[in-house]
Amino acid sequence: MKSVCKLAVPIAMLASACLAQTPQTVDSRLAALEAAAKSAQLSGDNAWMLTSSALVLLMTGPGLALFYGGLVRRKNVLSTMMHSFALMAVVTVLWAIYGYSLAFAEGTPVIGDLRYAFLSGVGAAPNADYGATVPHETYMIYQLMFAIITPALISGAFAERIKFSGMLLFTCLWSTVVYFPMAHMVWGKGGLLNAFLGGKVPCFDFAGGTVVHITSGVSALVCALYLGKRVGFPREPMKPHNLTLSVIGACLLWVGWFGFNAGSAVAASPLATSAFVATHFGAAAAALGWMFAEWARHGKPSMLGGISGAVAGLVAITPASGFVKPFPALLIGFLAGVVCFLMVTTVKNRFRYDDTLDAFGVHGIGGTVGALLTGIFATREINDGLKDAAGKALPLGWVDGNAGQVLNQAVGVLISWVLAIAATLIILKIVDVLVGVRAAEADEVTGLDLSMHGEEGYNLDA
Repeated sequence: MKSVCKLAVPIAMLASACLAQTPQTVDSRLAALEAAAKSAQLSGDNAWMLTSSALVLLMTGPGLALFYGGLVRRKNVLSTMMHSFALMAVVTVLWAIYGYSLAFAEGTPVIGDLRYAFLSGVGAAPNADYGATVPHETYMIYQLMFAIITPALISGAFAERIKFSGMLLFTCLWSTVVYFPMAHMVWGKGGLLNAFLGGKVPCFDFAGGTVVHITSGVSALVCALYLGKRVGFPREPMKPHNLTLSVIGACLLWVGWFGFNAGSAVAASPLATSAFVATHFGAAAAALGWMFAEWARHGKPSMLGGISGAVAGLVAITPASGFVKPFPALLIGFLAGVVCFLMVTTVKNRFRYDDTLDAFGVHGIGGTVGALLTGIFATREINDGLKDAAGKALPLGWVDGNAGQVLNQAVGVLISWVLAIAATLIILKIVDVLVGVRAAEADEVTGLDLSMHGEEGYNLDA
């Protein structure tokens, strides 16, 4: 009996100790599970955002370079492609030194301060304001790809007649005065037009209708008017020298645009899926809209019309992609295809301005159409990120009962147009005084490949 009692005492003590440790063990296991779940989400979202960053860079080189390169005459193919390639390097340096800070650091409603200059404080820790589940550095590099392609889009307007030195200086000044402030106003914390981070005018722009396409497209028109028409325009035929290149470039743009729009969800989330679907539907409907309009007018649909329509649809759906359902995306795309077709044919022919590759007709007008229609079709069923003090999702667009959002969108569009026109004109005058913007007539006749870069795209003697 004594031996049984002696054995019972340590067993009881051990059981007591085990029971005492059980809550601590459960808590530690729950904490470890929670940490593992957060780590998995961080890894998944980070992988998607790095992939999206690569997709957006793909849009500039090779996408835009091939698209624009094939549309110009043979003697200007390399100089046109070099615009896109050179800006991949130039804008990256500006972004690292001060561009990211001006765009995304807190500051005034119009421009950020320099707290992130030289990427100070931009590291592995997430910035909860912009991406709570990805490193701040990932968000920074993703946004850089937008900053690269935007001025590259403008090059479609002054292709075949701009000095390379003038193009470089223009881009540096334009990015600083137009793009960085516009990105801050729409996407930066405290920006004037930021609907989700304290903006006074809540303008919805999911992936860059105002920031990227309106600013670049409207600036492109100003550049085209300031530089004047190409030698021989419109008397001499100036047809695309290689549509095959342009088709490849357009297809690469279409694929890359999924990173452009779906990546703007900043997470591998259902919102990214919705933006992905809207992007594809908008592009498809716009390609058909442009081709049908062309078919009705000219009796034949063309490959050039098809790819131009697809790009117009991608432009128009960009601001709406994270806010609209699939069928409104189809409607937005179709309308953009028809409207942009009329702009680059009827309106351009009426006023006879020489926008070489129709950057204004596609990006300026397509971006405007998309931004305004976002105010109509945006719905909280797709994006519930805007909430009241009680945490209830607020109505977004006219379809939700918030007709006033159309006015907010119009304000954002107006600011984009005014800033682009005024700043671009001033910058062009400054660049013209310092280094000149228009190539000499003899250089233009020879072709910018040889006169500016000493090389040719095709060696037909080899």
